[in-house]
Amino acid sequence: MKALIIEDETKTGDYLKKGLGENGFVTDLARNGIDGLHLAQTGEYAIIVLDINLPGKDGWQVIQELRRTQETPVIFLTARDKVEDRVKGLELGADDYLVKPFAFSELLARIRTLMRRGKLQQAGVLRIADLELDPVRRRATRGDARIDLTAKEFSLLHLFMRRQGEVLSRTFIAEQVWDMNFDSDTNVVEVAMRRLRGKIDDGFDNKLIHTIRGMGYVMEDRSL
Repeated sequence: MKALIIEDETKTGDYLKKGLGENGFVTDLARNGIDGLHLAQTGEYAIIVLDINLPGKDGWQVIQELRRTQETPVIFLTARDKVEDRVKGLELGADDYLVKPFAFSELLARIRTLMRRGKLQQAGVLRIADLELDPVRRRATRGDARIDLTAKEFSLLHLFMRRQGEVLSRTFIAEQVWDMNFDSDTNVVEVAMRRLRGKIDDGFDNKLIHTIRGMGYVMEDRSL
């Protein structure tokens, strides 16, 4: 799952990035409204956490422009606590509004609530062959067996199940599941894929994850 934070306060932005990362999100952080809007319009995010008082473009402008093209869940996180500000934020298209100072546990709970309503969760249970992934309950099963996954493994499997039949390059996988500053010289993708395959395919005749030499990986049911 990817989250976008648009926050110009250095400490707050770093705190949010660290906290969301520890809870299974791959996070991008923009320090101004212009960069934030660009990322929001060109990236694929499950949630956007947006401040109002931003350089370049303020939060009002960001959400106005964003809502012309997409409905990614947005939560305002701001020091502006007046009722009229809350009303304006919601009327412009925000899904929630949280005032600073805030408790991270409350922010996380609100994010999860929004994601249950959002497009990511509206897709419901994902299936391929006898493998099922429930994004809402964060549960994976194959046949009658529960599969225990780490946060990264869950994100990796979710990516493949949403893009069944597509060959995904190592670079694309790294960008979607790990930080954008991922070091391409390391073999972290290969190691993660090996572990995921061990949990998904070991013990089953019908293998679902396949290596495409020189290109990447694909998830597909070849028994059909």
